[in-house]
Amino acid sequence: MDDEERADRLREQTACGQPRARVTSGLIAYIDGEPAGWCAVEPRTAYVRLLYTRVPWADRTEDKTDNGVWVVTCFITRTGLRRCGVSRAIVRAAVDFARQRGARALEGYPMITQPGQEVTWGELHVGSRSIFAAAGFAEVSRPTLRRVVMRIDF
Repeated sequence: MDDEERADRLREQTACGQPRARVTSGLIAYIDGEPAGWCAVEPRTAYVRLLYTRVPWADRTEDKTDNGVWVVTCFITRTGLRRCGVSRAIVRAAVDFARQRGARALEGYPMITQPGQEVTWGELHVGSRSIFAAAGFAEVSRPTLRRVVMRIDF
């Protein structure tokens, strides 16, 4: 498809220009009117791959098809604005967004980071445990040595 068709599909998928839309594929953070970051937030059922991924389900028996549970699956922060609180702010906005649209709970599957531990740029696209904890999420499980399931119930 050409760029115009791709842009049209993206606008439709994200409910671009419809701030009261029930769902979208994500939220954008702005600093001084410029996009600074983005996070994906949708009902968990929108992510078919999550049904087959180990991380969300290890040691859990929860209904995988529950539309009332939403997820924050990834973050992007512009270069030069990292470590400035963009992810912390946008995960708090995601909590409000999901709650206002009827979610019963919101989950994230972040990395566990340690001071001085090397983390590659690609690993933190899921966020860090600390940004979810700061927004009121509680740890549900630790499916791997470096991943944790965080959740906030409404």
